[in-house]
Amino acid sequence: MTRLKGLDLLALGFMTFALFLGAGNIIFPPSAGLAAGQSLWSAALGFLLTGVGLPLLTVVALARVGGGMDRLTAPLGRGAGTLLAVAVYLAIGPLFATPRTAVVSFEMGVAPFSGNTAIPLFVYTVLFFSATLFLAVNPGQLVNRVGKFITPVLLAALLVLGGAAVFAPAGDIGVTAESYRNSPLLKGFLEGYLTMDTLGALVFGIVIATAIRDRGVSDPALVTRYSVIAGAIAALGLSLVYLALFYLGATSQGIAGEAQNGVQILTSYVQHTFGTPGSLLLAVVITLACLTTAVGLTTACGEFFSSLIPVGYRTVVVVFTLFSLLVANQGLTQLISVSVPVLVGLYPLAIMLVALSLLDGCWVSPRRIFVPVMAVTLVFGVVDGLSAAGFNDLVPVLFTQLPLAAQSMGWLVPVLVTLAIAFVIDRLLGRRRLAS
Repeated sequence: MTRLKGLDLLALGFMTFALFLGAGNIIFPPSAGLAAGQSLWSAALGFLLTGVGLPLLTVVALARVGGGMDRLTAPLGRGAGTLLAVAVYLAIGPLFATPRTAVVSFEMGVAPFSGNTAIPLFVYTVLFFSATLFLAVNPGQLVNRVGKFITPVLLAALLVLGGAAVFAPAGDIGVTAESYRNSPLLKGFLEGYLTMDTLGALVFGIVIATAIRDRGVSDPALVTRYSVIAGAIAALGLSLVYLALFYLGATSQGIAGEAQNGVQILTSYVQHTFGTPGSLLLAVVITLACLTTAVGLTTACGEFFSSLIPVGYRTVVVVFTLFSLLVANQGLTQLISVSVPVLVGLYPLAIMLVALSLLDGCWVSPRRIFVPVMAVTLVFGVVDGLSAAGFNDLVPVLFTQLPLAAQSMGWLVPVLVTLAIAFVIDRLLGRRRLAS
């Protein structure tokens, strides 16, 4: 029976960390830290709960069922489960998230030097997706190519940036913004929720499991164990990065107090601390972070769709890479305007799918729980998606008056009520069945 050695496990964990660490993961923490100010640590804790905790739980849930999202959705029935999986894979893959990795890395790392015009964007995206295709076409080599070579370079760059943030802050911790004064923990929790990493974890689970099996590990128990270890290593790495970037933002009010987003905060800090070399450092961090995420998303989509339709893995990867290249050249603004409502609508479904799967031992009949809970979650997901798209006139007033509705979490209370009712019915019907 093949077992992984310590260095192989570490490389697997590094690969998993790199898959999760995209541009959004680097942009959100400084922005939240800038606003949190003196409430820095409470906000950071809330952010870690959803930005790290939920993705880790998702990796654990997928590891328990064998690494594929189709196993998680089995209680919904084949048709509904497949539709949900297809929607998640397309949204987090070639339609939105994968093209966005290329465009964001271009605008943050390259555009300051080349100019933000169509020709430099096209040249960059061709190079970016060529590298993505090279790394993704053979998923068995991901641990070697990403975990052992690319991730160490990314970690070294992050170590310089994070170390500078901790040991050479731009100033003292600033004041707390109005939005963080009343409940910084909840506000940080909601900010971490918006990173959308749980959706990423749903599609990365199969990549992690495949990478382990390609190393010769066939025992399902070991695959599960190694997947959880890889997820834990990635969670630790993400936590350290987030805390350093939170502190960077909180101590940068003096040089970036008027910044509107994390890009401006990071740019101001690296220019203040390192000068022009700082811009190059930031370009390396963002480009490598986006590249590894794009590779993971492309690989996951290739694994999923090649098992769903009679088309080979490499064919799917090539087609999706070319499609992502075309979408990326539509520009970041248009991408975000279309993708955010879709992702906001899917995220509640992803959270409840993982939660119900982790609690599967509590249900007599999983289908009696999954179907009503996911159906109600879908309704509220659609409503949140409409709100995020600006179609507030189509949203009934009742939905806007629910607790946490303003934070796109109005679904939480109705879904928990539905879960409680379904649980009681499940137990009653289960007892009757046992009695008969």
